[in-house]
Amino acid sequence: MNCHRRLRTALRTAIGLCALARVLAADEAVLFRAINLNGPGATLLGQSWEGMDTPHLVVRQGNRFENQAVLLRPPTDPVKAQMIRSSIIGSRVDLELIDVPPGNYQVFVYLWEDNHSEQIDLLINDRPFLEKAHTGKAGLWRRHGPWPAESQDGKIRISGRAPGHGAVNLSGLEVWSGTGPVPVPEGPQFVLDPSAEQIEFFERRVRPVLVDNCYECHRAGARQFGGNLLLDSRAGILRGGDTGPVITPGDPEASLLIHAIRHTDPQLTMPPRERLSPLAVADIEAWVRMGAPDPRTNDTVAVQLARESIDWDLARQWWSFQPVSDPAPPDIQDEDWPANPLDRFILARLEQAGIGPAADADRRAWIRRTTFTLTGLPPTPEEVADFLADDSPEAFAQVVDRLLASPHYGERWGRHWLDVVRYADTAGDNSDFPIPQIYRYRDWVIAAFNRDLPFDQFVREQLAGDLMPAETLDDTLDRIVATGYLANARRFGSRVEDYPQHLTIEDTLDNLGRAFLGLTVSCARCHDHKFDPITAADYYALYGIFHSTRYPWPGIELDKTQRDLVPLVPPEQRADAESLPGIRAGEQRRLEREVRRLKDRVKDTPEEEKAALEEEIKAAEKALNDHKNQPLPFELAYAVAEGARIGDVALQRRGDPALPGEVVPRRFLTVLGGTALPPGHPSSGRRELAEWIVDPANPLTARVMVNRIWLHHFGRGLVTTPNDFGKQGQAPTHPALLDWLAARFVESGWSVKAMHRLILLSRTYRQSATRDELALAKDPTLELYSGFPRRRLDAESLRDATLAISGNLDLTPHGPHPFPPQTAWNFTQHNPFRAVYDHPRRSVYLMTQRIQRHPYLAIFDGADPSASTAVRAVSTTPLQALYLLNDAFVHEQARHFAERITTGTDGDEARLRRAYELALARPPDPEELNHAREFLEAARTLLARESAATAEPETAAWQAFARVLYRLNEFAYVD
Repeated sequence: MNCHRRLRTALRTAIGLCALARVLAADEAVLFRAINLNGPGATLLGQSWEGMDTPHLVVRQGNRFENQAVLLRPPTDPVKAQMIRSSIIGSRVDLELIDVPPGNYQVFVYLWEDNHSEQIDLLINDRPFLEKAHTGKAGLWRRHGPWPAESQDGKIRISGRAPGHGAVNLSGLEVWSGTGPVPVPEGPQFVLDPSAEQIEFFERRVRPVLVDNCYECHRAGARQFGGNLLLDSRAGILRGGDTGPVITPGDPEASLLIHAIRHTDPQLTMPPRERLSPLAVADIEAWVRMGAPDPRTNDTVAVQLARESIDWDLARQWWSFQPVSDPAPPDIQDEDWPANPLDRFILARLEQAGIGPAADADRRAWIRRTTFTLTGLPPTPEEVADFLADDSPEAFAQVVDRLLASPHYGERWGRHWLDVVRYADTAGDNSDFPIPQIYRYRDWVIAAFNRDLPFDQFVREQLAGDLMPAETLDDTLDRIVATGYLANARRFGSRVEDYPQHLTIEDTLDNLGRAFLGLTVSCARCHDHKFDPITAADYYALYGIFHSTRYPWPGIELDKTQRDLVPLVPPEQRADAESLPGIRAGEQRRLEREVRRLKDRVKDTPEEEKAALEEEIKAAEKALNDHKNQPLPFELAYAVAEGARIGDVALQRRGDPALPGEVVPRRFLTVLGGTALPPGHPSSGRRELAEWIVDPANPLTARVMVNRIWLHHFGRGLVTTPNDFGKQGQAPTHPALLDWLAARFVESGWSVKAMHRLILLSRTYRQSATRDELALAKDPTLELYSGFPRRRLDAESLRDATLAISGNLDLTPHGPHPFPPQTAWNFTQHNPFRAVYDHPRRSVYLMTQRIQRHPYLAIFDGADPSASTAVRAVSTTPLQALYLLNDAFVHEQARHFAERITTGTDGDEARLRRAYELALARPPDPEELNHAREFLEAARTLLARESAATAEPETAAWQAFARVLYRLNEFAYVD
């Protein structure tokens, strides 16, 4: 053992000496070692970082901590963001980098703040480099350094201290060999064609800072024109001033502007009188780091908080703001091809391009794709056989109708909607408290799709169900539950008295705009929307509606008790029911005081009386615990209600509640009519807002929803930016078809199932995924729908299919999650709630956390529960392949699958045919059958020789074959 240890040490030293030798031959410093503290190995800015499992680091003091939900300031790429949010934390953190060859080094330390500002000290080899430094607000991070250090006994020590009750968060270390300049990582050049995300960052984070702090001296026409530098235009920033360029794109440290706003040089300070906030500085640094993307194209841009000069008639000429037309299906040459009018729109475009549609798909392929698209499950062999045997004209329609009537339809399409509304079972941010009641909203969504609740009513109930009349008590309570959509908005920070409610309302408006209108409404929070006709006044007109709404309190570290949930009782009992939690809380406080009073008597009680006192204490503690654990006599909904104070609100300059402007009456978006509530309106306005949204005169709502339906059937929408129908989004590829579908949608009474039927029974949908060379050349991205797009199953469908073909899928609805009792909720920002509740039910019922993803859903591109997910990413990673090869879940389902295909079926060929029918909805061809037989024989022979086999060779061979089927592309894709 000692020999091995000495060998490892020698190897480490040799590697270190090689690095040192490279340094001595170079002018620049060379990266010696970079470590991702509490994270995996990674590649950052082209450099290879070691993970927490490195043998070169010893953690003497500190705890591992991760909070992936905190919004980083400045934003950064996903890999670096994961590194920053995973850290070593503690009031005292001591790290030792070991196996460091003798020499001079430079150390960079990544620090971040996950909650609120702390004062910290940082030391390298016991030498202080940061003293009483403020970490700033939640999410702020910075790469500190470089600081000189020498190897001492083969070690470099890094220590952090947080006096008082604070904590220091160390995320990463970079150690560079040598004393020369540390090379700047290759970054971007000036970004002259910014992306939508970069434009949004500039408009929300950068432009307001420039306007408020720089334009007085650095704009065209300024009375005191400073340094020949213009900051009110992109051209001015690119040109620089008297002292030369002010920005080095990608490198904040080399940018004169950054040094000026940091106030580190008394001869160079901007603004000259008052420093920018740390958050504003961090945002400007992030902007420079990403290449200073600037959408301003004019030499001088006048920036106004209220754009009174908008030509609203001109603004409404944008395609998505124009009324929905009802175009006649176009003329076509091949009159025999269409199955319904939808096909004429597709075929007309194909004929214009000089190509034809693909042939019809094989019937097996069609029923498999249709069963997955409507239920998220594979068809059974019996369902396939019945369809193949039905040669009636109604065979396809009967399959569609059967699937639409299945309870599993709602589970599939409910999940699509839950993606859009960023559903989660926890509150998010910091301690991420569970929300035991929110599952009712999830189940309401599933039930709404199953019963084909008209989409306009679906919208109304989610926004204002509690304000709508109902014929039955069940309907009344159901509609209260529906407002869980609003209640499930994200929560931010850990403050109680001054909770930033404006951020929760911003999250509400952001999601409402994207989900129902396809607009980025929240981009107008700080100033008028840069691209779309949405003013800041529009934003605060809607803001007032939700400022007049009571949101439930989910609990946070400093105020753990839920409150303001809505009792599910008859309306006449609600007042008494809502007062009961307060009464019980008062009784709990009384019992807690009694326990404390009795315990305080112990020290002054004579010995002979202590036994009796102990019995009193036990009885008091029992009474307290019984009271805590006594359930309420009614259920609660995580839902909204009318607020205690109802009224209009003031516009917030730069989005800051501390900077109120003029009061804005509550109303709808001006570009969509701007209908306002009457002055002094006594209710929040949620019900009126719902009516404005679903008004057939509103051109957006129907278009947005039919586009979502089309998207999930074809893998791409007619508008490929489903959450953005504004000017930063994409125009429709088939605008006439989109309007024709929207008109049919409203005409059908907003029936989602009718829209499914229309699309799924078209020849367009029936096409094969196989296309000819001409179609491949002229329609490479399938924008014209010259064939059916082959698509990978989403995470839930892949998991559910794995369970289904194994025979192990439990099809019963799940209900609530097994959260710990609320009396045990001691979650904190440094010890947040974390759990994975696995079960064999549908994946829509998996518990969804905001600060961490379920492992399976994270690997296979599940939805982000903190943001509206209109289109899921599709990645192909080694981790996915390794999961399908090695994970215990896959092995367990393979065992069940093997049992299913061997039980009651004799002979290899019959079993293999059964396996293919279950997994792929088809029999194997002769070549596949031969290969499968060869595999089984080889597996049996090999496993018979393996003494460590976990199962009898025959059973183990079939399990291995089951895993082979799970890993087939054909299993994971639909054609």
